[in-house]
Amino acid sequence: MHLPGNTRFLLTLCLIVIFSTAVNAADEPELIDLTAHKGKVVIVDFWASWCVPCRRSFPWLNEMQAKYADQGLVIIGVNEDTSEEEVAGFLADYPARFEIVRDNEGSLATEFGVVAMPSSYIIGRDGKIVTRHLGFKTKLMDEYEATIQEILTAAPQVAASR
Repeated sequence: MHLPGNTRFLLTLCLIVIFSTAVNAADEPELIDLTAHKGKVVIVDFWASWCVPCRRSFPWLNEMQAKYADQGLVIIGVNEDTSEEEVAGFLADYPARFEIVRDNEGSLATEFGVVAMPSSYIIGRDGKIVTRHLGFKTKLMDEYEATIQEILTAAPQVAASR
């Protein structure tokens, strides 16, 4: 499994998110200040309107955001649809209580090597990708949550100084 390097990942995420199209304002790019997420655990979840498992994952992601936000969890949903109407329809049926950005060109998905929907990447407080999982299975929700809890409670890695 090839994951992007930390610096490359952060730069790419910053650039893609800044130039992504917002769901609610098609003509204006949505700006997300990633420095606001420094020291937090971030789940980057790639999804699409046609994705059946994504429909099951959204209520769970909402629950995780509500349950762990005060412990430093941030969820960013990255949509891969090209049609704003399909995105709006999906979000009307499955509202998100977390940040949504558009990647309708697929640049960020390509950078991450996304091969399935949904694909979730969990980034630790140190800014490094800790784990990822492909797809969403309701029978594994407890396992997914345990992973989030473990990452939230892990001490941040501090580089040794000389």
